[in-house]
Amino acid sequence: MMYYVTAFFYYLFIKPLSLLPLRVLYILSDFLFLLLYHLIGYRKEVVFGNMKRVFSDKSEKEIETIAKEFYRHFCDLIIESLKLFSISKKEVIERCKIVNPEVLNRYFEKGRDVSLVCAHHNNWEMAAVAFPPQVGDGLISVIYSPLSNKFFDKVIQESRSKYGMYLIPKKDVLKFFTSKKDKPTMIAFAADQSPQWSNKNVYWMDFLGQETAVMYGTERYSTRYDYSVVYLHIKKVKRGYYELTFEDLIEDPKATEKGEITEKYTRLMEQDIYDQPAYWLWTHKRWKKKRSEDQA
Repeated sequence: MMYYVTAFFYYLFIKPLSLLPLRVLYILSDFLFLLLYHLIGYRKEVVFGNMKRVFSDKSEKEIETIAKEFYRHFCDLIIESLKLFSISKKEVIERCKIVNPEVLNRYFEKGRDVSLVCAHHNNWEMAAVAFPPQVGDGLISVIYSPLSNKFFDKVIQESRSKYGMYLIPKKDVLKFFTSKKDKPTMIAFAADQSPQWSNKNVYWMDFLGQETAVMYGTERYSTRYDYSVVYLHIKKVKRGYYELTFEDLIEDPKATEKGEITEKYTRLMEQDIYDQPAYWLWTHKRWKKKRSEDQA
């Protein structure tokens, strides 16, 4: 029953809205900002708490300015994600351009597989849709968490994969790495989220001035299966427009020391956040985990 209710809601409201130009949809985003920031105060305690920890040197007024800009961007993210259900290939490439596709193409030409690391910074959802058509002949893939709602899971998979992105459910990541492919592969990791709570998934380090449990899976898979590591910078140029820049990180992961890969890409994520602080996903309780005595 829920499947059909959701389908009705999608085809009656969501899909028609997605057909509107973004310049029109941003009016809805402005209304959402008033609703979420001023009226509901959506997760303001978490957002302000995170920002006060990271920007302890800033005044209340400065933090409030960053927070307001974050909420405006957050509402734009909702609207831009809505637009992805119907956005054309031409428009998504115009709005989310790769500055240097040759970096990734060089690995493909060598027959090298690549782990692409990024953060939940700016619009990672639009980036996932936009960059497969802008790079060469490789299997472009990203890990995702399937939704419990089967209908929305289906339409989101179709939307995010329509221009060449291959979606890998979290439970199938190991199977993906061990399966045989007929061309070089790139797999994307959003590596700034909290890891699952086990020693093998956690690497402890300083991140944004806080002792932080950082995901270790990216490094573990890259070294075990010999995937070169490239970092993806996502920069907001103006409202609705982003630039994607690849940065070489590690070509030979098997030659690295434990923690080296994780340290390198986490420092790049950190710098991106400091450069454009309002555009990181501040709504999650990033530092709720504490290190126990048996965790290195």
